[in-house]
Amino acid sequence: MSSKLLKGAFILTLGSVLSKVLGLLYVIPFDALLGEKGAGLYSYAYIPYTIFISLATAGMPLAVSKTVSKYNALEEYAVSQKLFKSSLKLMAVTGFLAFLVMYSMAPVFADYIAEGNKEGFSASDISSVIRAVSFALIFIPFMSIIRGYFQGHQFMEPTAYSQVVEQLVRIVFLLAGAFVVIKVLDGDLVTAVSVATFAAAIGAIGGLFVLLWYWKKQKPFLQDLLSRDKGTMDISLPQIYKEIFVSSIPFIFVGIAMSLFQLADILTFSRAMVAAGLGDIADKAFGILNFNAQKLVVIPMTLATAFSMALLPSVTKAYVSRDNKEFRHQLDQAFQILLFVTIPAVVGMSILASPIYTAFYSYSPLGSSILATYAPTSILFALFSVSAAVLQGINQQKFTVLSLLTGFLIKLSVNIPFIEMFGAEGAVYATTLGYLAACIMNLYFIRYFTGYSYKLVIKRTVLMFVFAGVMALIVWGLEGLLGLCLDEKRTFQAIIITVISAVFGGLVYALLSLKSKLAHRLLGSRIDRLKQKLGL
Repeated sequence: MSSKLLKGAFILTLGSVLSKVLGLLYVIPFDALLGEKGAGLYSYAYIPYTIFISLATAGMPLAVSKTVSKYNALEEYAVSQKLFKSSLKLMAVTGFLAFLVMYSMAPVFADYIAEGNKEGFSASDISSVIRAVSFALIFIPFMSIIRGYFQGHQFMEPTAYSQVVEQLVRIVFLLAGAFVVIKVLDGDLVTAVSVATFAAAIGAIGGLFVLLWYWKKQKPFLQDLLSRDKGTMDISLPQIYKEIFVSSIPFIFVGIAMSLFQLADILTFSRAMVAAGLGDIADKAFGILNFNAQKLVVIPMTLATAFSMALLPSVTKAYVSRDNKEFRHQLDQAFQILLFVTIPAVVGMSILASPIYTAFYSYSPLGSSILATYAPTSILFALFSVSAAVLQGINQQKFTVLSLLTGFLIKLSVNIPFIEMFGAEGAVYATTLGYLAACIMNLYFIRYFTGYSYKLVIKRTVLMFVFAGVMALIVWGLEGLLGLCLDEKRTFQAIIITVISAVFGGLVYALLSLKSKLAHRLLGSRIDRLKQKLGL
């Protein structure tokens, strides 16, 4: 069984990573077709869409997965089936209602965004793209429940393959549709972006077909389980749903954390840019901030969170069993690995912001400036995600809601004055301040409820910053030398500068970590084997 679980976890992780990689790579042709203004219009629709998705599903897929797994372990398969069928109906209703609300409210939402910036997109333009993406809400919640049901049976392949197919179908339709509109039909940018956002619905249909194929394939097995049902429990659906909804509310907020902060930008960014005398570039800057740069900034967060999240089941187990020594050790490892991976990545991204941005999109002083400012915030994104998961592990997840709402209110309060003072980068400073407050509160709650001390983490974090600082100086110097013979304004040459500088900088950071024994203290015996191979 453990082998099956490991295989399933590997397949699910691989599918998730591949889906994210595809989601990153498509931005290169997307930018070539639609540009930074197109990315801005796209973001006006996609940010509220992600919030509506979270509200429509209300944490149900994960809850169904856990509940199905629980009752399967008790051999009460009929209860699992009952919950699944009921959840399908519920998600079909909530998905359709979310679609109706988003579709009907699109003009109101668009009017608010467009008001105050006469030089940007019209309310009609914004409303069109919001309505185009809203159709995906009909399918996504329904599909998510099927994934959760399969995961509850420890079938991870359907989720992994459907995620990849969904992403592939969405990207192909998005790029092909935008290409036809712009290059073949000589259409306008609004129509092309509307087609691009509607691709979310087409991708969802593609993913749903994969899940239905797996459902047909697994149906005999599921029927066999029903024949072995104990039938000793008669649990009402209201009882199950009450437990699910109460426990899922904090996860809804954590899941939409980044989207909430982006929503603050939607509500205030254009107005503040106009007030700062930058209304003519407001839509372009919004696209860079919440689409182009954001896609790059989440890369270090994703890598770091993947490493540290693997330790969290051990954190939970140690806490529940009251093994304080092991709990402290596991928490030390989780935070330190998170920072060990994230710090050099964001420092390097800030230093190499110009060639990195050019490599993925095209040369843009504004894009490079926003990326350089935004990259360090990835540390806080990762720290919030992991600290929220720790609070979940110690059953104090409700406090993540408090910290997130505090951070969001700070972002909302300072966004306009910061943008008026610093331009587009002001929105980044506001996000950083909001996430910093949320992270500090999460870390305080962890200490309050567990007595955990951060002394060791702080000590080693200072060492990581010292190593990253040395790395930054070398990378900065190397970038300058390469700039003498290569032009970072040209895509291919920017790629060469980025790769050479990043590889050399990574080697410097790794060498310092190995020589100081820091890497060994964090990664253990794996580092010994690596050092033997490298002859260090």
